[in-house]
Amino acid sequence: MTDFTYIPPWVLSNGFVMTLFTAFKGERIAQPDFEPEPPYQPHIFMGAQGVPIFGLVAIPKHARSTIIATYGITGSLEDQWQLKVLARKAFEQGYAIVLFDWRAHGKTATLSPTLTSDGLYEGEDFVRIAAAAKTLGCPAPFWFTAYSLGGQLALWAIKAAQTVSEWGKEVGIDESEIGGGAVICPTLESQRSLNYLVKSALGQQLERAIARQLKSLAWQIHQHHPDTINPKAIDRVNSIWSFDQELVIQQLGFSSVESYYQATSGLYQLPHLQKPTLIIYAADDPMFDPTLAPELQTVCSANSHIDLILTAKGGHVGYVSNKICQKQMQDRDRWWAWNRVLDWIACQETNS
Repeated sequence: MTDFTYIPPWVLSNGFVMTLFTAFKGERIAQPDFEPEPPYQPHIFMGAQGVPIFGLVAIPKHARSTIIATYGITGSLEDQWQLKVLARKAFEQGYAIVLFDWRAHGKTATLSPTLTSDGLYEGEDFVRIAAAAKTLGCPAPFWFTAYSLGGQLALWAIKAAQTVSEWGKEVGIDESEIGGGAVICPTLESQRSLNYLVKSALGQQLERAIARQLKSLAWQIHQHHPDTINPKAIDRVNSIWSFDQELVIQQLGFSSVESYYQATSGLYQLPHLQKPTLIIYAADDPMFDPTLAPELQTVCSANSHIDLILTAKGGHVGYVSNKICQKQMQDRDRWWAWNRVLDWIACQETNS
């Protein structure tokens, strides 16, 4: 479906501008408008392959259900303000919250040298985190959510949850306890989008900035686990592609980056999803190949379990709304996409 209820401020009507604004100015305007920071407690979860994963847990009194969330390609819980916006809003509405540093990120990178797999193992990580959160007092149903590359991981998590009785009988959670998931601007087709991104000068700058952060991430892991990553391989990293080429694909058993991207890209997981799934996606997202938007629409229309909100504007995980839009949607703040996610989850629970 195409949703015309999202309206950005006029100055943020361009996808690149929206993306850059939220990347560099978003944290400043994301100071709490209404909701206080949840009372987080740190917890180390055990993910797939026995990988320890650092997380934060907050459980309100009489929690209604639980949202488990992570972020995109780079960063950590310490700097992901978008995630904290979701957590503040969700906790205030009565949801238990679990936020986590996914593989090779933040404090998880200090606990384990295991690198990323773009969903192959992170999907199971989500499910195992839900099972552990259950023992901490977080109530079902559990909802998985994330944005950007994290959105791809959450799609894998929904798929993994569907078969937990087959691969994880010892995990301690039933498939029925996983409600589904909601993602914002998920990565859909890595190779096509990377090829598209580097075609423009601004896209090249964005790609180089992400590559520098990935390289920094690799050096962080090397610092804490010096015998696990060859520093010469880290030195050779100068792009997102070379990060996967030098550090990731060999440990996962792939012969090429192309085959790795083909195996992990979110677009190809969508036909297999059988749990309620919300995808919010902007046609003007400058990070992704624009031809993916109509393909996404076609794939989602063929799967009744997926609700697609495809907007003309929004940029990459931007979705700052103007005052008119806020009034029309009865939102009390500018965070349009997170408001839709929480509205959707509430609707799913009401109708279940």
